[in-house]
Amino acid sequence: NKFMSDLYIELLVKKKKTSTDTLLKVLMIGATVIFVLGGILFNPIILLLAVVMGVVDYFKLPSLDLEYEYLYVNGELDIDKIMSKQKRKRVGSYDMKKVELVAPRNSHELDSFRNRKDLKVHDYSSMEENAKTFGMVINGEKGMELIYFDPKEAILKDMQRIAPRSVKLY
Repeated sequence: NKFMSDLYIELLVKKKKTSTDTLLKVLMIGATVIFVLGGILFNPIILLLAVVMGVVDYFKLPSLDLEYEYLYVNGELDIDKIMSKQKRKRVGSYDMKKVELVAPRNSHELDSFRNRKDLKVHDYSSMEENAKTFGMVINGEKGMELIYFDPKEAILKDMQRIAPRSVKLY
C-alpha cells in the first residue's frame, strides 16, 4: 500500500556524567601516571603495573563517556551504546508486540514491576533530572526486562498506536 508510511526515528541521548564517573577517571589516570613515575624513578618492574593500568584505562575509560542511540522503525526499538563517540555496541532490540507496559519512570504504573526479582533492569536514559524518562516492561528473549529510556513524543505516540492498552503517557 503506497499510502502506508514507514516510521523511522533516530535519536541520540548523551548520558550525564556523574561525579563518580569523573572521580573514577581521575583515579585511573592518576594511578597510571604514578606507576609510570615509580617505574622510571625506583624500579623498572613497576612499569609492568603501568602497562597493565594503561590497558585497563584503554578499555574502561571509553565506557565512562556514553551515548545511547535509539532507532525506532515500525514498532521495533533498537538501542545502541556508543562509547567515547567511537565504539558502538547493540545493547537491545525490542518489539512493541511484546511490551507489557510503557510509563513515565516515576509513575505508580511501574510500581508492581520494580520489586520483582526476576526482572532485569537496564538504564539507557540520559539520567538528566529534567528528562522525560520512561520505563518499558517487555517480555523479551532473556525474560522480563525493564528498560529506562528517553523517547521522543513521536516514538511514544507510535508505541501507543501499536499497543494502546500498554502505553501510559501521563
